[in-house]
Amino acid sequence: MKKIGKYLVIIFITVLFLGTFAYLFQRSKPKAAQYQELEPTMMDIVKSTIVTGKIQPRDEVNIKPQISGIIAELYKQAGDPVKKDEIIAKVKVIPDMSQLSSAQSRVRLAEVNLSQARTDFDREKALYDQALVSADEYDRIRQALQQAEEELSAAKESLEIVRDGVSSANKSGSSTLIRSSISGLILDIPVKVGNTVINSNSFNDGTTIATVADMDDLIFDGNIDETEVGRLSTGMPVRITVGALQEVSLDATLEYIAPKATEVSGANQFEIKASVQVPSDITIRSGYSANAEIVLQSATSVLAVPESAIQFAGDTTYVFVSTPEGYQRRDVVTGLSDGIHIEVKEGLAEGEKLRGNQVLKSAGV
Repeated sequence: MKKIGKYLVIIFITVLFLGTFAYLFQRSKPKAAQYQELEPTMMDIVKSTIVTGKIQPRDEVNIKPQISGIIAELYKQAGDPVKKDEIIAKVKVIPDMSQLSSAQSRVRLAEVNLSQARTDFDREKALYDQALVSADEYDRIRQALQQAEEELSAAKESLEIVRDGVSSANKSGSSTLIRSSISGLILDIPVKVGNTVINSNSFNDGTTIATVADMDDLIFDGNIDETEVGRLSTGMPVRITVGALQEVSLDATLEYIAPKATEVSGANQFEIKASVQVPSDITIRSGYSANAEIVLQSATSVLAVPESAIQFAGDTTYVFVSTPEGYQRRDVVTGLSDGIHIEVKEGLAEGEKLRGNQVLKSAGV
């Protein structure tokens, strides 16, 4: 009995060992790979590029004073609409003492000359009334008096301009009143009442009192890489999406491509501009970040497959087509790709099944 029990234990251990070995052997055998099956379909393929940039007004004007002085009053603020020639601010003139002294001296000299001219005229008129001088001599003295009167008037006007910034004879065109040169929206007023401002001259650009822009005429301004700029041409349609406005897209038309590249982070970039059409119910603010989608190429109603089904060997492009005998290789001619699908010009027919990417699971599981 002991021998029988011993044999049974040996048999059990042997069977367990063989079973374990068989199980592990089956687990180590290569599993049959299962693949996705893809099917060519008729579709439209569009290849586009995305350009980042900003939306800004086409015309943005900095309003600067014609004279130096201090801001006395501000009649507008940022965000206000403004008409051309409408007053934005008033400047109080701080006269230059050298110019003021010169203007005052000119007035005094003109008064002396006028006084002498009147004396000469009165004397000449008395002689003319007695027929003691000729008419030509009388006209010459009278003309000298008129010139002296005009010189005094001009000297006083010059003094007023130096002292007050405006003459009494030309108050409507006062340079102390800062007017907008265009109609539009005031984007910024960087000065406050009491700030000193200077006019533009050969030594500086002058102080900007206001920035005005026509917000009804907007453009998209961005940069595109040199590898794609060759496919662009003016007049191409552009689709604009604005980050600050969810689910809003705007139509635009490409109207400018820079003839010269600029280097940005080591890459050559070309500036592009597109005129943006903004619906009346949408408010766009200057400087909004935006993306412009530009269609570079398109193909309509073409046979296409996912790019994952395409294989490459040198200059040859091929796919694996499902047949009753299994997957068989077939060369194809491809066309336009949008990065997900690719056009197949030759080698496939609609309805055929193709081998796609390998699925990592065993057959029958």
